[in-house]
Amino acid sequence: MEDAMHQGTLNETGKTCLAIRHVHFEDLGAFAPAFAAAGYAIQYCDVGSQELESAVVGEADMLVVLGGPIGAYEDETYPFLKPELEIIGKHLRAGRPLMGICLGAQLIARALGSRVYPSGGKEIGFMPITLTKEGRSSCLRPFADDPMTLHWHGDTFDLPAEATLLASTQHCAHQAFSIGNNVIGFQFHPEVDVHGFEQWLVGHASELASAGLDPSVLRRGATRYGGALVAKAKTVATNWLSQLGECP
Repeated sequence: MEDAMHQGTLNETGKTCLAIRHVHFEDLGAFAPAFAAAGYAIQYCDVGSQELESAVVGEADMLVVLGGPIGAYEDETYPFLKPELEIIGKHLRAGRPLMGICLGAQLIARALGSRVYPSGGKEIGFMPITLTKEGRSSCLRPFADDPMTLHWHGDTFDLPAEATLLASTQHCAHQAFSIGNNVIGFQFHPEVDVHGFEQWLVGHASELASAGLDPSVLRRGATRYGGALVAKAKTVATNWLSQLGECP
């Protein structure tokens, strides 16, 4: 069994990316090669582990908070959310690069004082996003010409006061936001690597069944859009990494 804290390949730069992981198959996916190419050694810290509560954020050059099938507001049901929010808050105050995906974006919003709540419906499947003016000049610009992506959420959040909105959908107005050059949150899943997509279908089987969604439809979407999604993921990650500024 893999250790709760898993360290990636060592690199010459000594830079580290700490990725907080809620379910094993929702990892950095197609973002990982771009992070590695930029010189980051990737470490996964799995929730529910002692390593999460003792994680020293100051030692990580970058923090990525990944997705998961729980609510960012369910502290009583999932006690690890409290130390996780503390880690995010410390990282925000330090001004270090920070990325949140789905649940991760919601937790960043919550750490900044915004409300996270059920959206009133599930948004699951391959659907387009609409970029704002700011989004078209952001790391998300590959989605301007090819807006399809994977959505898998039932919650949403109020946009933090400090944030710039980058993308929306009809059902969910706040699909992506940035704060300066070093903080970005995605409600959708630009990181998904469809080569591991079958794990999503198995891991979220109960949610799909309760929502009345057919896994074969999602599987066909992954086949149809997978190549383009992986290519966009590499470009999005590379674009974001290239804009990172110096920490205060």
